[in-house]
Amino acid sequence: MTSLPDDWFTDEEFWIATYPFMFPDTAFAAAAEDAAKVMALSGCAGGALLDLGCGPGRFVVPFAQAGFAVTGVDRTPFLLDKARAYAAAQQVSAEFVQEGMRAFVRPGAFDIAINLFTTFGYFADPKDNAKVLDNVFASLKPGGVFVLDTMGKEVLARVFAPTGAQTLDNGDALFQRRAVTRDWSLSESAWTLVQGERARTFHVRHWLYSGQEMRRMMLDAGFTRVDLYGNLDGEPYDVEARRLVAVARKR
Repeated sequence: MTSLPDDWFTDEEFWIATYPFMFPDTAFAAAAEDAAKVMALSGCAGGALLDLGCGPGRFVVPFAQAGFAVTGVDRTPFLLDKARAYAAAQQVSAEFVQEGMRAFVRPGAFDIAINLFTTFGYFADPKDNAKVLDNVFASLKPGGVFVLDTMGKEVLARVFAPTGAQTLDNGDALFQRRAVTRDWSLSESAWTLVQGERARTFHVRHWLYSGQEMRRMMLDAGFTRVDLYGNLDGEPYDVEARRLVAVARKR
């Protein structure tokens, strides 16, 4: 796999170019149901909510509609503009903050924090990923809860495919070449977007975590209890798991 910069996720052109593939209308349509599942899984039905890595706001809106005071944080201006427009179109109020996960912390401000759709583990230095968990822990009120959704190592080992492709109705196509590197520590992939006669390739990388590795990191950050699930429905994290969902609680 070609070497890529540590800060690949800061390339705004990547998010602009791949947006139609990553955030189709169906993803927004499913968000309300997923938000309800997060509420059931966390036991939190209201209060102040932090959506860390909120992207275009697809979870901001249903949580705001459910009565939460939502703060959406993302470092990408393009995605935050999308989030603001979506919230305005749905006539909901939310706070949006342009800041990276390593930097954002608001001590004791939130009842619940969420980090969904594999937006964790992007930083090259593992200590920076641990710093994100420290920040979330500090930002939660006593009794607060953090729900993180990602692709666990155990799940990826079962479903891994070295290549993939998506095509939009307009003919645009996205091709992916994937690899697992550093002794099952990293997921690295090349995303090639073909639009007519133009082709562009972006390189994506994020750290992989097993369920127990994620639990240990969260406990090290100060959380006193971490429950693992195989999806947002709360099914077990076992050989049938489709995702790694960690629910961490602060005393």
